[in-house]
Amino acid sequence: MAQAFWIPPLIFIVSVIVTRGLCGERAWLRIEDHPNERSLHTQPTPRTGGVAIATGLIAGLLYAWGASGVPGTLAAVALGCGLVGGVSLLDDFRHVAARWRFLVHTIAAVILVSLADLGLRKLGLPPFSWSLPVWPGAVLTVVAVIWMINLYNFMDGMDGFAAGMAAIGFSAMAGLAWLGGNGELGLASLSVAAAAAGFLIFNFPKARIFMGDLGSSSLGFLAIAFALWGDRSDAFPLWAALLVFSPFIVDATVTLMIRLARGERVWEAHRSHAYQRLVQHGWGHKKTVLRAYLLMAACALSAVAAVKLGTPYQSAVLIAWGLAYIVLWRGIGQLCAHRNTA
Repeated sequence: MAQAFWIPPLIFIVSVIVTRGLCGERAWLRIEDHPNERSLHTQPTPRTGGVAIATGLIAGLLYAWGASGVPGTLAAVALGCGLVGGVSLLDDFRHVAARWRFLVHTIAAVILVSLADLGLRKLGLPPFSWSLPVWPGAVLTVVAVIWMINLYNFMDGMDGFAAGMAAIGFSAMAGLAWLGGNGELGLASLSVAAAAAGFLIFNFPKARIFMGDLGSSSLGFLAIAFALWGDRSDAFPLWAALLVFSPFIVDATVTLMIRLARGERVWEAHRSHAYQRLVQHGWGHKKTVLRAYLLMAACALSAVAAVKLGTPYQSAVLIAWGLAYIVLWRGIGQLCAHRNTA
């Protein structure tokens, strides 16, 4: 435990140092993100921050391996994350066709199901629970992994947003894991939060660097992998982890459904996510992201508290959040509509 204590600080320091080195115009690795129809930024900005996050996590993984070994579940998760991160880094350098990216995402998801044994065996929302046969559970797991990888990438479009969600979300999962008796998952989650926090120092508005597809896709993969790990180990229920990351899940999923209903080409870049609309209609990056942090923190704290409550209280928490998101979505729509007509 004394050796494990140093892993998150080590990862944070490595992430800070590497991110800072990648911010300069003469950085040893520089890929610029030029503004396009989806972008909210106006100046070319390096998008290699994911390299810093990955470097920090690799340093922590090597330290753990040398000190006491890496548990099998974490090793399988790291393998899947490496595949997702690798194709995403290649996509940052040079565009990779969507079919090849989805193929790699599918392989990574299959690794979670087969090698890590993290396939869904049950679904539940208090007070209900449904058992799943092996193959339907495996297919649902693969779909969930692919969606989480891509939705996290969709939501990485504002300074400090995706990194802030990672710092808050993985910290909350660390708390859930430790309360549930899974110290390995708790340490792994806190390590990811530390890597994201080191990058966030330079990504907070106005951002000097972006995380790119390497960062966002890897964080999305780790979020669903750790959520499945917590559920399979009975450390915490899956719904608790989904509540933690619900600010991203709800925005990305509802936006996709609305665009599908309108017959839009959902594979094309757009700026219709709730956070993008708020930035465009006057709030700006800093005001929007700070209020998003409050929402993330509220979701995280309520999830951590709810797992220790009785089933009726858990149901009440989930219903309350469902109603809160309906109110928030309508409020954002009315605010943006009002500014459009003003």
